[in-house]
Amino acid sequence: MSLLDSFLLSDDQFLCSICLDVFTNPSSTPCGHSFCMGCISRYWDGSKVFQCPLCKKTFQKRPELQINRTLREITEQFKSMRGAELGGGGGGRERRGKMGLVDGGIPGNVYDELKKKLQPPLSPDARSQDDSFAAMFGTSVPSSSSLIPVCPSYPPPPPPAPHPHPRSGGRRRFTVSGADSSQNLPLCHVHNRGILIYCKSDHVCVCPVCESEDHHDHDTVTIEARWIETKALLSESELEVQELIKQKKKKMEEIRTSMAELALRVERETAGSVEMFSALMAAIERSQAELMEALELGRRAAEHQAEAMIRQLEEEVDTLRRRESALSELAKSDDHIHCVKTFPSLSTPPSTRDWTGTTVPSNLGTGTIYRSLAAMVDKFQEQLNALAEIGSAALTLEPTPIRAQPRIKKIQEYALDITLDANTAHPRLLLSEDLKSVRCGERHQLMPDNPERFDRVVCVLGREAISCGRHYWEVEVGGKTDWDLGVAKLSVYRKGKIQYTPCNGFWFLSLRDKSKYAFRTEPSTDVHMNLPPNKIGIFVDFEKGQVSFYNVDAKIHIYTFSDIFNECLYPFFSPCTNKSGKNDGPLVITPVSIAE
Repeated sequence: MSLLDSFLLSDDQFLCSICLDVFTNPSSTPCGHSFCMGCISRYWDGSKVFQCPLCKKTFQKRPELQINRTLREITEQFKSMRGAELGGGGGGRERRGKMGLVDGGIPGNVYDELKKKLQPPLSPDARSQDDSFAAMFGTSVPSSSSLIPVCPSYPPPPPPAPHPHPRSGGRRRFTVSGADSSQNLPLCHVHNRGILIYCKSDHVCVCPVCESEDHHDHDTVTIEARWIETKALLSESELEVQELIKQKKKKMEEIRTSMAELALRVERETAGSVEMFSALMAAIERSQAELMEALELGRRAAEHQAEAMIRQLEEEVDTLRRRESALSELAKSDDHIHCVKTFPSLSTPPSTRDWTGTTVPSNLGTGTIYRSLAAMVDKFQEQLNALAEIGSAALTLEPTPIRAQPRIKKIQEYALDITLDANTAHPRLLLSEDLKSVRCGERHQLMPDNPERFDRVVCVLGREAISCGRHYWEVEVGGKTDWDLGVAKLSVYRKGKIQYTPCNGFWFLSLRDKSKYAFRTEPSTDVHMNLPPNKIGIFVDFEKGQVSFYNVDAKIHIYTFSDIFNECLYPFFSPCTNKSGKNDGPLVITPVSIAE
């Protein structure tokens, strides 16, 4: 068998990778892969992202395909040859001899014609045809030198491996949702496309069609890229949890040490009091017993408090160990989508008490008694009674001070009359006549593309600039499934994709899918609300660099950003896309009423 035969004799080379049948009107994509004209056209119909089904190369616009006449002619001759061979039954071998078939099953006239096409010298046009031919068959076409017989000193090339049947599982069938062999790739339940995209803005995994319809103005990456970013953060979170465990265990040792020292001091105090009271009058012996009882009560109170502290610390350590184990398991997982979805809830350490200033007091309060005994024995009984009354209170642990939340009523006194700035509104947004409410429409409006207008993010800014002082406003959000509220710097980017982070000048609270609340920190901070807010209050203290959010109806503080503001801030509103009417409700700026 010649070298040319080894390139041309495989039936599998004439098959389309989409329909798995012999080419019909074959055409080649710009990346060099060939498919039936009808198959590749249907594959791209209705899609806004045009990719090669084999190599996944993405094209900026839909390629204009032409029928590859050379490949079509070869394919038609191959079909004729295969039909003649199958039609002959048992006499096929004899007929092949009469037709002049080459060893692989191709008629001799086709073989000669192909050989002529590949023989040197090759013109530039011929070379381009050969390149196209090689791309169509997934193999390299031999140069003029490679058609020279192989030198006898080298072993002959091995026979080609048997090819699977076109309908068997040996080849991958490509559909609009991806490759059939990707059994583990989840499909979008709306578009039946493979879920390949991660939206950083909404923290969801979507298919390419979802991205183009509902997330085109969001920050999106492939799930693989997001997994690489997430995996890099896993080790950091594990180290943080390990450090917290180390701190808790250290505090436990400190408490145990304090208890041991306290026991020693109580022992010394007991011995000293026995020696002192042995020289006193019988009248004072009764007071000695009362002092002993007071000391024992103090020790028991301290011991009880210390045991409670240790139990609480042990619970916190157990919680942190479970978090450490979950992070460790997540780091070993190959399920990228599960890891991407689960990591935000595991990356933030669980809420634990700050034990920094908590200690077991060692002052038993007996010093004043010893000093007074020398000069004022007659007052000893009175002081001993006082010690018995305050013995437990003197050893009570002081709780960690909690910063008082600002009163809603006081904040509402800084009410600011906010109106929307139509010059900044995205073309899909519909503003009310009084510029107090905004919702997202179905399509873009004809609007001037002025520099201050957002062209990708479905949002609008308020007219009022905040450059000093304290300001407060309230926005009604009831009935919506998605929204963003907060403030943005004057200099934020307004064209193209935007990173919604404080580093880029955005401080706001987000709602996604009716119940997923988050602040766009780095990484995002998830917020769990037992009572979904109907109205959000936003308070800005420019000098302190604080942006705070409140559930107005429940009068609950939700979260406070702390930063340094070096330029004007503007109220930020995003009703998000209407999701085919599911999120059609408006964001409404409501008058601020002073809470009773």
